[in-house]
Amino acid sequence: MSHSVTSILSQIRSYQSQITQPTTVLPTGNEAPRDNAIAPTALGATQAAPASFTETLRGALSSVNQAQQTSGQLARDFELGVPGADLAKVMVASQQSQIAFRATVEVRNRLVQAYQDVMNMPL
Repeated sequence: MSHSVTSILSQIRSYQSQITQPTTVLPTGNEAPRDNAIAPTALGATQAAPASFTETLRGALSSVNQAQQTSGQLARDFELGVPGADLAKVMVASQQSQIAFRATVEVRNRLVQAYQDVMNMPL
């Protein structure tokens, strides 16, 4: 079970690092050198703010939801006899969604425990 929690936490961290990576603009040679190689105004875009914990958690929960919906759709397709929906795909999708849900519940339990620990700290 702790392996799945570690896996989901690494996914959250990778999502967060993808969101927080700045866009770099390489000089063309015709420009004066600058200290800052990041030029969001040159592309007409603004630099993305670092993802908050809420956004990261929301993204992880939406991916778990998507896995469950995909699993349910594959199971329905298999039950209806849709070509291309074989039992192996259904079982793999079902296990993936089950593991993702269990990991989400474990993360929730850890967050609740951490909250309770903080609230029980003496002042």
